[in-house]
Amino acid sequence: MHTKSSINNKHIAYFDFKSHLLLLAVPLLLFFIIFTFAISDSSTSYLYLILICCVYALSYGITYYMHKQNILRLWQHLEQVIHINDTTFELVNLSSQYGSEKAFLDALLQKAVSAIEDAEMGSIILVDKKTKRLQFESVVGLDIEALRKINFTLEETFQFRRTNGRCDKAVVINNMKNINAKSTLTTEDQHALLHASIKPICSTLSSPIRIDGELYGMMNLDSCKMEAFGDYDINLVNILTSEAANAILLYQKSKKIELLADYDGLTELYNRKKFDASILQWHYHLELASYIIILDMDNLKPLNDQYGHQAGDDALKTFAQSLKSIWHPHFLVARYGGDEFIALCHGPIDVLEQQITQLQHDLALLTPAINFSYGFAQYNQDWASAFKQADNNMYSQKRLKKKLN
Repeated sequence: MHTKSSINNKHIAYFDFKSHLLLLAVPLLLFFIIFTFAISDSSTSYLYLILICCVYALSYGITYYMHKQNILRLWQHLEQVIHINDTTFELVNLSSQYGSEKAFLDALLQKAVSAIEDAEMGSIILVDKKTKRLQFESVVGLDIEALRKINFTLEETFQFRRTNGRCDKAVVINNMKNINAKSTLTTEDQHALLHASIKPICSTLSSPIRIDGELYGMMNLDSCKMEAFGDYDINLVNILTSEAANAILLYQKSKKIELLADYDGLTELYNRKKFDASILQWHYHLELASYIIILDMDNLKPLNDQYGHQAGDDALKTFAQSLKSIWHPHFLVARYGGDEFIALCHGPIDVLEQQITQLQHDLALLTPAINFSYGFAQYNQDWASAFKQADNNMYSQKRLKKKLN
């Protein structure tokens, strides 16, 4: 729900005529009474009275004007804070529509640039936790290909230098050319930073994004104007990045929940629920038939008994990754339960059979070996019938192997 105000900001500091009359008339009436009873009746005294009344009226007018401007500034600040909160609230609630974290960050940055009045461009830079190297992940109004060629570390950023390595607060650079000239970046990298936009960047407001206490990245908002950002913008960006960190964390958690719901935790293949749901969106090929393939490991129990359950888990993961490697990403592949796997693929069938035969040979050469049986069935939108046929064919192959052994 977006925050909506029923108050017109033009009238938030407005006094009606009666209020002004009361605030002006009461003090002036008191002045008049004091002068009438306490001071001798003379033209000079009344001139003083008029002068005092004029000074009071002028002071009142100036005070009221300053009060109104201050209230309006506070109201505008409140509106911007509400806008920032609404922005992140909207992003979090619509996070499911973003297919990747980069798409989510692109939307977040676009909202951030629009929320800060003097920001014309911006970027989100991610920090590699292990190497401390940086990469431009999202940009607005900048050449991301040129920026991604820059090879630099966290220690080389002005965010790191201005905060003595803490990276715990927003900093403003009002002369980017001078600050970059003092860095350890190469001349080419400095040029890329300054000229990644059509107009050279003169001012930058950089704020760290920290998630669970660790530095996730930095949000930079840029302007072609000198001294474009001040303390007020810093306060807004601090609020923005704090909310952004919450939004990113919630997005990451929502994606983890989706993974847990749709994928098998051990093999990282689709689980049965996700596979059954995906069948309904299966794209049929005009020239190639569709085939169900059921695959079942022959020696999972012996592996567990002889080498331990960890060896069995490793075999399941190896088998799953091998299936993913031989088939097109658009094919559906899932762990259907236990040591049983299932796939829905486009033909031709001789190519699929050749791939599986080669896979059987390759896995049998591993130590310990992985053996499996399989069954094919053509799928023509009759799932139950095709599944039963493929399952029967797979078990027929298992029984044949037992006879031969």
